[in-house]
Order: sequence, then structure tokens, then C-alpha cells
Amino acid sequence: MKLGLIAGNGRFPFLLLDAARAEGLTVVVAAIREETDAEMDRRAATDSGISVHWLSLGELSRLIETFHKEGVTKAVMAGQVKHKQIFSSIRPDWRLAKLLLNLPVRSTDRLIGAVAKVLSDEGIELLSSTKFLEPLLAGEGVLTERAPDEEERKNIEYGLSVACAVAGFDIGQTVVVAAQACVAVEAMEGTDAAIERAGRLMETLEEDASTLERRLTVVKVAKPNQDMRFDVPVIGMATIETMIRAGASCLSVEAGRTLLFDREALLKRAAEAGIAIVATQRSENRD
Repeated sequence: MKLGLIAGNGRFPFLLLDAARAEGLTVVVAAIREETDAEMDRRAATDSGISVHWLSLGELSRLIETFHKEGVTKAVMAGQVKHKQIFSSIRPDWRLAKLLLNLPVRSTDRLIGAVAKVLSDEGIELLSSTKFLEPLLAGEGVLTERAPDEEERKNIEYGLSVACAVAGFDIGQTVVVAAQACVAVEAMEGTDAAIERAGRLMETLEEDASTLERRLTVVKVAKPNQDMRFDVPVIGMATIETMIRAGASCLSVEAGRTLLFDREALLKRAAEAGIAIVATQRSENRD
């Protein structure tokens, strides 16, 4: 079987590529010029089971034509495509322009969901992004040697209620909390940028003018009705490094619906920095 891979940025596309090739699949990569790492070409040069086609983010028709030509009927999306690209200077082709004009709201779910519908109408089934990477999903419980302390657990409980509400509106999936106060909410800028913003804000607070506990807790959730075909929550080393710089001491993710990349190295780095990481199950009364 040929698998189509719509590749965004980061390591996600490469991890999925490795997993698919390990199962003996031929992979046709639709690499997004504005997002995909050039390493993708080097991978294809050393593996005859990989072919790469570079497309602009706005070329939906060309994506479909490429998959049809290659005989692709099943595809996956892997890697982030920054939401802000929707408002950039990228020019959509006629098919994508028509899709955008018909969207009542330009949220991630609405946009990619509409693209998935177009692909389906063209005989291309979009599979779950985690289909080949289920071992990387966070299991429930404390993942680091250090468990969250009492203050951090309070932050997590409060943060979960806020994050679930925000995610329900498809605004973002991460909030940053200190002393049960919301310091930052992720929007179009992404998780790491929201954490950085929280760190900068805490630095500006005068010691004698703030009652906030200095330590930050980061809470990341999936959307209430998360479509695992796209926009799956991901935590990688870059997020841990960002937390360290921002002064965050605790991370809460959603069990079973969050991918952890480079798990061993990530948990080791978190432990070195004194960061506690816990994966929690969604409580229905938060939705």
C-alpha cells in the first residue's frame, strides 16, 4: 500500500515516516514548502520507498493531483502547520480559496476538517495521525520521578478547567497557571510561544507588588471532541526547554491523547530541571 504523508514542521513527520516504512509501506510525501524541513529530501535520497513532492501551503488542487498520480488512497497529516499562515501572504489556489470563503470560522478544526472532506470526496481517506505512533501516547499517571506538589496539583486542577473550556472553542490547547491564576492562554502563536509569554510576564512582576507564586504550571489538553486525524497535542524537547527558560516547574498533559516525542530524553531533561510531568484522564464534567 502507498501511504500519503502531508508533512508539516518539526519531527512528527519523520517519526511517522519511520513507523510507516518499518511496516513496509511506500510513502508519498507532500512536503509543505513553508513548513517541512529540507531533511525530507535527504531521507528520500537514501530510501527508494520514499518520494517527495514539494507544494505550497495554498496548493490544495496540486496536492490532490499528486496523490491521484501516485495512486494514494490513504493519507495522514503529521507536523504542525502554523495557524497564522492562514493570514499570511500565501496565495490559495481556486479550490482552497473556495473552501476558505465557505468557512464561517477559520479555526483549525473547521479548516482542516474541510480539507479532509475535500480529500475524502476525491477518494483519499485521511487516517489518524497516531495510527503508526500509538506507543508514543502518554499513559495515565506521573511520568517523572518527582510528582506534582500540592501547589502544582491545585494549578493543574484549575488549569484543566480553563484549558478544556478554551480548547472547546478551538482557540488553543494550552494554558499557563501560577497560584491558581491564569497567566497565559495559547492562541494562534502556539504552545511554546504561550509559555515564553507567561515567563516574560512573570519577570515583569515586582516581588513586593505580587502575591503570585513564581513557579508556573503548564496544562495542555486535547479538544473535547479531538479529531485524531489532525492537530493532535504533542510535547517534545523544545517544550521542556521553553519551560525551563520560562521558570515552569510542572507540566500536565492529557493521557491517551498526547504524543510524547523522544520520551526517555524528554523525561531525563525534565528530571534534571526539577520539572514534574503528569498525564491525566479527562473528566467529563470539565467539558
